[in-house]
Amino acid sequence: MEELPALTIALLILSLALSHLLYQVCLRSENTRKKLRRQGVKGPEPTVLCGNTREMKRIQQELKVVQTQDANNYLPTVFPHLFLWRETYGPVFTYSTGALEILHVSDPEMVEDIGHCTPSELGKPNYLKRSRKALFGGGLFTLNGDEWAYQRKLIAPEFFMDKIKGTIETIEDATAPLLESWESMLDNAGESRLIVVDDYLLKLSADVIARICFGSSFTRGEEIFCKLRQLQKAVSQQDALIGLSAFWKYLPTRANREIRKLDEEVRFLILDVVKEHSNSMGDGLLRVIIDGARGWQLQGHDAEDFITGNCKGMYFAGHGTTAVTLIWCLMLLATHPEWQERARAEAAEVCQGGAMLDVDALRRLRIMTMVIQETLRLCPPASLMMREALTDVKIGGLDVPCGTIIQVSRWMLHQDKDAWGPDAGEFRPGRFANGVAAACKPAHVYMPFGHGPRTCIGQNLAMVELKVVLACLLSRFTFMPSPNYRHAPVFRLTIEPGFGMPLLVTRL
Repeated sequence: MEELPALTIALLILSLALSHLLYQVCLRSENTRKKLRRQGVKGPEPTVLCGNTREMKRIQQELKVVQTQDANNYLPTVFPHLFLWRETYGPVFTYSTGALEILHVSDPEMVEDIGHCTPSELGKPNYLKRSRKALFGGGLFTLNGDEWAYQRKLIAPEFFMDKIKGTIETIEDATAPLLESWESMLDNAGESRLIVVDDYLLKLSADVIARICFGSSFTRGEEIFCKLRQLQKAVSQQDALIGLSAFWKYLPTRANREIRKLDEEVRFLILDVVKEHSNSMGDGLLRVIIDGARGWQLQGHDAEDFITGNCKGMYFAGHGTTAVTLIWCLMLLATHPEWQERARAEAAEVCQGGAMLDVDALRRLRIMTMVIQETLRLCPPASLMMREALTDVKIGGLDVPCGTIIQVSRWMLHQDKDAWGPDAGEFRPGRFANGVAAACKPAHVYMPFGHGPRTCIGQNLAMVELKVVLACLLSRFTFMPSPNYRHAPVFRLTIEPGFGMPLLVTRL
């Protein structure tokens, strides 16, 4: 009899949990779907609990046999369900992942309206706080409202151009070990060698963000970087359950235990670095984060969550997307040698006589800028822009209910032939010769760094780093495609080569 109250409590908790699940999955999603479909928005029919996730997996399996080796077209490989549903239902459709109703938008006029929405109307989806908490914690990338405004006002000035221009020498210093390493490899193997460039460029970009933002070299932050890479892969696999991950993450699965273990280890390592800098008088991003944590704590929040969340976010966003862009850029230059030669000749002219790179020199790298912009168009590392309607909002004449997840595919916009012309699927950097506004109409369909109030704060640093590293690499080496390369992009929160990027590297 004494056990009865405990059993009753357990059953009550279970029934409440099931009621919440029923509301989230069945009622809330169904109500949102009905409101959208009454306005003419179509989409695949979902099932209870699983939504369209089973259909997504089926499409993925069926299209594997027909996927092509088109280096400029990864959407049918990585997100074949979006590709197929767009062909079936048009540029605006709705689908379900279980607990979430997603409104997919690739209509340029509606995307323009999304950019005009205020941060109080559209924000980062709340599920990201749960599904990617291990990667971003309580940092800028997952917050909304006053919390987001406080952190952005604090951190964004560290990425203004007047500060970023002082990082050029630091980026060159971080690139030097990579150049020496490849030179040494070629000394031992002749003038040419097959090099899988992925890990080298990931480590280089991690070193850059560690030096610029945290005042330490990659050697000091190597353990943090390696564990964050493991976290990134683990979280991206769990993201396949987007929507239901809010429930699965509480289960003691092997994957969840591994994520929690890595999260705790990264947190400890970051706080250890912070302790070393807490008493120093230096400046830079880490000092801003440490000082900002005090104000965060006064608002009733956890200071350590603030520090670790933002440090992890800067490590991931600051090096992951830039490194992946470098990888795709070298691949595209290797397969388009005429543009590789033009970019190399320009870099040689700008750096004539061994002159050091500075802001004026980077501005003169017009061909290099065009190559980078075209790479970001064809291979945007962050493929999907996700927002949540924080209130009922009107977008393109469509009444979008509060709680709807709005998904924008950068790739679809970047290869829209109505905006870019019939050669939208081709690598043609010359389209950016007169800037983005002349390359496409309307200009807002080009959005590698996002769109609207939440545009990426790190785009100045990313562009400077890409130009400096490419100028250094092209001045020393030529790149050719490898016959061993297998084009199989995969989603690991960024779009990466699934089997690495081997290139034939030759010393000039």
